[in-house]
Amino acid sequence: MNLSLLLTAAVFLISLVLTMVGLGGGLIFSPLFVILGMTKSAAASASLFLNLVAAGSAAWTYAGKKMVDFSLAIPLIVASSIAAPMGSYINIHIDTVVFMVIMSAVLALAGVRMLFSPRADEQAPDMPASRKAVGGAVIGFCIGLLGGLLGIGGGVFVVPLLIYVLKTPTKIAAASSTFIVCFSSLTGFLGYASMGNINWMFILPAAAASFAGGQAGARIMSTRIKGKTIRVIFSFLLFGLCLKLLHQSFFS
Repeated sequence: MNLSLLLTAAVFLISLVLTMVGLGGGLIFSPLFVILGMTKSAAASASLFLNLVAAGSAAWTYAGKKMVDFSLAIPLIVASSIAAPMGSYINIHIDTVVFMVIMSAVLALAGVRMLFSPRADEQAPDMPASRKAVGGAVIGFCIGLLGGLLGIGGGVFVVPLLIYVLKTPTKIAAASSTFIVCFSSLTGFLGYASMGNINWMFILPAAAASFAGGQAGARIMSTRIKGKTIRVIFSFLLFGLCLKLLHQSFFS
């Protein structure tokens, strides 16, 4: 089996798993492509495009099943877009290493809580639309600030915050997150497209696998996966990101 076929299969599986927990795959795509020899710009642009395709594919399915809470997602998108440049500005005025270590600890604690503190999703109370909008905007602002400060996608923070701060059922939180990830991936990709750093010969075939993975992940999550299982998968992703931040802090 040649490398391109293996890579296509990997794109499919990554998209499948991460769309089940509200992400598109970018958390793994970018470092994987760098390991395989792509330049940082080529890896980032390809990762963002595949992230967009996988998340968009899943979000379309989730929206059709009425699992996306737009009253949460839209204010979050707007607020995060406003706050991200502020995070980038703060980055040059503080000791980012110290902050990244603190954030790693926060991610580890969030992972532990998601792993050992299951919630009764079916009994979650319905929150007023106004409170959802305000809560979504506050969370979006915080996520945008963190994303800009750390130089990472803020999507990984969305699901735990929606679950534990706004008491959103796990499946609704994950489904809404894919809708949010579409916008963050699109704006990032357009930045690379404006500079011409796009490897279309690789991206377009891989996008087909990413789309199929997103569809499969969304359908599996909506019909066969329990909320507790989603939280367990997501907790391990948080632990992985925690280790990545610690490595970046001390060894890069």
